[in-house]
Amino acid sequence: MPEGRDDPALSATEELALARLALDEGDLHHAAGHLAGALARAPTLPEVHETLARLATAGGGGLDLFPINHHTFVGAVVARAHLLAAAGRPAEGLELLAAATGYAPGTDWAAVPWVTAPELTERLDPEHIARVLMQVCAALPDPVPRAGRGALTPYVALARNAVTVHPENGLLLGAASALARRVGEVTLAIRWATRGVRAQPSKMGEVWLGYAYRSAGRTRDALAALARAVARDPDDLAIYADIAGTLADIGRLDEALEWIERALARDPSFDCAVHTAHRLRHLRDGNLSHLVALADFVRDHPDDSHEHADLAQCCRGRPWLGQLTPAGGPLLDALRRAVADDDNGLGRAVRLETAAPPSAVRVVTSATPGLRIEVTGVPEPDPREPRRASARQLWRYADTNPTPALPKPSAAAVERIRQVAHPAWPHPPAAYDAAVGLAGLDVADLLGLLVHPPAAPANALGRLVAAQDPSIWVRGVQVWACLGLLHHRTDEPWADSTRRRVLLDLVWGVEDWVTEAALFALVTAAWVDPAVRSDVAEVVAERLADVAAVAQARPVPIAVSLAHLALATPDLSPATAALATTLLGTARSPRLPRPRNPLSRLWQRLTTSRRRTNGG
Repeated sequence: MPEGRDDPALSATEELALARLALDEGDLHHAAGHLAGALARAPTLPEVHETLARLATAGGGGLDLFPINHHTFVGAVVARAHLLAAAGRPAEGLELLAAATGYAPGTDWAAVPWVTAPELTERLDPEHIARVLMQVCAALPDPVPRAGRGALTPYVALARNAVTVHPENGLLLGAASALARRVGEVTLAIRWATRGVRAQPSKMGEVWLGYAYRSAGRTRDALAALARAVARDPDDLAIYADIAGTLADIGRLDEALEWIERALARDPSFDCAVHTAHRLRHLRDGNLSHLVALADFVRDHPDDSHEHADLAQCCRGRPWLGQLTPAGGPLLDALRRAVADDDNGLGRAVRLETAAPPSAVRVVTSATPGLRIEVTGVPEPDPREPRRASARQLWRYADTNPTPALPKPSAAAVERIRQVAHPAWPHPPAAYDAAVGLAGLDVADLLGLLVHPPAAPANALGRLVAAQDPSIWVRGVQVWACLGLLHHRTDEPWADSTRRRVLLDLVWGVEDWVTEAALFALVTAAWVDPAVRSDVAEVVAERLADVAAVAQARPVPIAVSLAHLALATPDLSPATAALATTLLGTARSPRLPRPRNPLSRLWQRLTTSRRRTNGG
């Protein structure tokens, strides 16, 4: 169901006026199109439904005016649903409303009298109602956020009416419980699921009851119900994974692993068990290899039974696995204070012992032009010089003041990066996949984006970072530009490829945020392609060893971030992992220290905006 039609969006009132005009002229097809538009924008407006009834009368029921095909507009689907109900076919109408709810769960598609009328359930088969409720549940998170529950109220009323008419149907009671659980009616969910199990004992009845207990925090009862479900069907390994996950949530990790090992003993390739096993093993020992193995399994098994969030759950909020690291240091601290005070840094000065990363200087001078930067010295090794002579030059220096050495990117590149850049991602393979939209940009544009990052877009993300920490947006642009480089000429063999050569140039350039972004792209390549892992691990080891050597003489602002990157690298040697851990222990960390810190709250808002919730 596409969101709209080819013509510009009109208000519901305008669509309704045009529909009435077309209806008066006998042009039923145009009237139907405008009514579909009105329904999509105001699905409960009485005048729209009155006009739909007129159209049905004029068009012999009107169903032919709203055919269902592969690309049917959602408003037309809803119109057909109402016409089916009026024609005495409410079961089919409910299915279409449920489909609309699956497309846009927060819209009041079903808030119409015929759906909530008690007599409707007397005319319908209870198992058909149960399937409709399950269809609705399949599109919902568990639980549904409070703001989205109002649109589901009609379905809850439908469930109540149906349970009243069919009080002994186990499937209906279980499906009704699943819906009640999702909208926060946990006590009702337990009552319905309990009645369902008593009326018609079944595996699914026990599963629904277990989920209801779990939502209520009654973990012992939940585990007992799920165990009874296993007893009824020992071959349903998804229940083993549910039990393991529930045990892990309450800290009983050893028991959780025992359950998941039982599942794997029955079927080592069962996707739910494999996902849960890798997550729990990582939870037990923190070893990155479990997450890499899970990513490999996901890549090699694209046809899993359903979507899983285990890898994303493990990577969420972790440096470079699920988000970039916030930049640290006195220069960025001064930037955040100036932005928070809304004074552009006027009258302020920040004194640095050595030159800051050029990207940091450019962000600060652009965002807070009144802030004075005083560099007291340039110790050796000179941070303005690339770490290897072969690295390409991104910056020119006038004393300690950097300027871009590359031309600006094209307008197309700017628009493309604004569409994909974000400081968080589910996990490295997901970031790689999301960057495919940058594959069409040439190297010059992608490099230009690194030193000429565009202003943040005028959306919620852009306004948030601009108001609190502009560096987050710039770092995000650089990360995604380097991921775009990773998609450049992917037909070239890795060892001699353009993408590898360019990224290595960036890794060994001057100490800058670009170094981090380029190294993350290489680490991401190792996540998605096992064949390049040894090469990337060697590059990471060399770059981290260089950082450690330089840190003996002077501070390295990007040291902590590179250490986090190393610990996110597949197949990293134990020696390099130990070095990364040492750097994290001795260097000043840019990680956000306290939950009440305003920047910490900002980061939580940024990262949670990318979360996805799955329900059972």
